Amino acid sequence: MFVTGRLPLALALGVVPVIALSSMAVPAWTVAAGWVLLAAFLAAMDVALAASPRRLRIERRVPARALRDSDVSTTVLVHNTGSRRLRGLLRDGWQPTAGAPSRRSVLDLPAGERRGVEVPLRPRRRGELRSDFVVVRSVGPLGLAGRQARLDAPARIRVLPPFTARRHLPSRLARLRELDGNTSLQVRGQGTEFDSLREYVRGDDVRSIDWRATARASTTMLRTWRPERDRHVVIIIDTGRTAAARVGDGIRLDAAMESALLLSALASRAGDHVHLVMFDRVVRARVTGRDGAGLLSSLVDAMAPVEAQLIDTDWDAAFAHVRTLTTRPSLVVALTAQDAVESARGFLAALPAVTRRAPLLVGAAWDEPSAPPPRRTAADIYREAADERARRDADRVAAAIRRAGGEALAATPEDLPPAIADRYLALKAAGRL
Repeated sequence: MFVTGRLPLALALGVVPVIALSSMAVPAWTVAAGWVLLAAFLAAMDVALAASPRRLRIERRVPARALRDSDVSTTVLVHNTGSRRLRGLLRDGWQPTAGAPSRRSVLDLPAGERRGVEVPLRPRRRGELRSDFVVVRSVGPLGLAGRQARLDAPARIRVLPPFTARRHLPSRLARLRELDGNTSLQVRGQGTEFDSLREYVRGDDVRSIDWRATARASTTMLRTWRPERDRHVVIIIDTGRTAAARVGDGIRLDAAMESALLLSALASRAGDHVHLVMFDRVVRARVTGRDGAGLLSSLVDAMAPVEAQLIDTDWDAAFAHVRTLTTRPSLVVALTAQDAVESARGFLAALPAVTRRAPLLVGAAWDEPSAPPPRRTAADIYREAADERARRDADRVAAAIRRAGGEALAATPEDLPPAIADRYLALKAAGRL
C-alpha cells in the first residue's frame, strides 16, 4: 500500500470544517477526528478498488550488448491478467550507472491487454548491468492511495568499450594499403619479402639492385619488397593499481583498451595474428587464436567486465604467460604506466627476457599539463611542481626502457591509440615486423 499527495491535501482541507463547526459549539477535536476517519475510510476504499499489481505478467526486450555512453532502448512488456483496469506508475530497477530516467512511467492498462513501456538507458560504465525487478504502483479511483508490488523481472546487458579510436582507423588503413600494395619498399628488412622487379630510378637504394635480372635485361633492375604477413602481435594490458589512475576524462585502463582495439583492427587487416592478455597477478582476460571479422567482437566482449585491481602487477608472470601464446611473437606491446623508477623496478627488470626475443613497445597514457591560471595560488604552484616531478620520473622510466631494448611512447588518452598504430606501421615499413 502507498498514499499519494492527495491524501495529506485532503487532511489539510479538514481545517475548514473544523473552524466552521467549532463556531457552532461543536468540539473541534470531534470534527477533526471525524475528518481523519473519513479520509482513512476513503483511502482504504481506494486501496480496495485499485487493480492488483500482482496480476501483472512482466516480459522484457533487452539487447544483449551495448556500447558505453551510447543510447540503448529497452522495453518492459506489461500484461494485465486481472479483471480490473490498472492505472498507475512503473519504475524499472536498473542500477544507477545504467543511466535510466529518474521519472516513473505512466501505466494505463485495461484488463486482458498488454502494453510496452519504453525505458531508455545510457550506460556510463563497462561491465554487466542488471535489473532484477520492476516496481508497479496501482492507484485507486480517487487517487488517494493504492497498491504497490515489486515484480521479479531479471535482465542484464553487457556494456562494451566504446572504441572511440575507430575514427583513426580509415587513415591508418589507407597508409597500410599504400605500404602493402601501391608503394613497395625499396630496402629489404628483417620483416619483408620479395614482391617484384622494376626499373631502377635515380635515388633508389643500390643495395636492392638485382644484378642477374639486370644482366638479362637492357636496363638496371631493382628488387622491391613488401611487409610480411602472418606475423604475431601480442598486446599486454596492465590491470594493476596503476591502471586505476585517472587520465583525462577516464582511467588509464580505458585508454589502454582503446589503444589495443585500434592496433588489433589495424594488425588484423594487415594479415597479422593478434593475441591479447589482461594481467595483474592472474589473467583477467585473454583472446588468442581469433582472426578476421570476429576478432574485434571477441576483444570487446573479453574487455567489458575487467576492472583495475588495487595490487601491483607481477611482470615476470605476465611475460612468462606471453611466451605460452606463441613461439615467435613478432611484436610485444605493453600498455601500462611509466611511473617513478622505484615503483617500476619489477617491470624494468623483466624487460630483457622480452626484448631478446621480439621488439617491445611500451605505451602509457598521461595527462597533458594544463595552462597555469593568471593568478596562481600556493595550491597551483604545488600542483605544477608535482606535475613536473611526475614528468621527470616518466622520462627516467622511458630512458630505462630504451636501455633495456624497448621503445617507450607516452601520450594523452586521445593521442595514444593513433601513436601506437603509427609506430606499428613504421615498424612494418622498416621491415622490422
